[in-house]
Amino acid sequence: MKKVCLMIALVYGVVWAAGAQQPGISEPRETTSFAFSSASFPNAGDIPKKFTCDGADLSPQLKWSGTPKATATLALIVDDPDAPVGNWNHWTMWNIPPFSQGLSEGMAKEKQLPDGSLQGTNDFRKIGYNGPCPPAGKPHRYYFRLFALDSKIELQKLDSGKKELEDAIKGHVLARTEWMGKYQRSLK
Repeated sequence: MKKVCLMIALVYGVVWAAGAQQPGISEPRETTSFAFSSASFPNAGDIPKKFTCDGADLSPQLKWSGTPKATATLALIVDDPDAPVGNWNHWTMWNIPPFSQGLSEGMAKEKQLPDGSLQGTNDFRKIGYNGPCPPAGKPHRYYFRLFALDSKIELQKLDSGKKELEDAIKGHVLARTEWMGKYQRSLK
């Protein structure tokens, strides 16, 4: 009986471990020193007006390091989970070259960039980055999530956005990192 119990425990342990290692968007396969930063605003700090709809609406400068060696491409998703209608997408980008170390301030709002990166349609129904534009009141949080992926992403729809990108990266995430900024519009 002890042998049967031990065998069941062993099989259960192997099955559990295999399930725990199935990669998804929130479960990277590798533990690395993958790190995100921005000279435009501090992590958990205030996003300056020039990166919002109240300013020039430029994309902020982003920088990363520690990209896993097996990375084939990178993907970026920027969201506001505090939007009145639920999570609001501000930017999707994929097939960012794995050797890149960041994005410069004011990225062009074009479907395909010179380095081969692709930008999707955000919830403003526009290509590229559109910055914070919350209603007046409490501050909103804006999460910049960067994913190291084991393969390039092929999306069929010309107007692909966050949902299509999230579906496409499932099972391909090697590592992820994030940076968060806040923006608040005052009541007048």
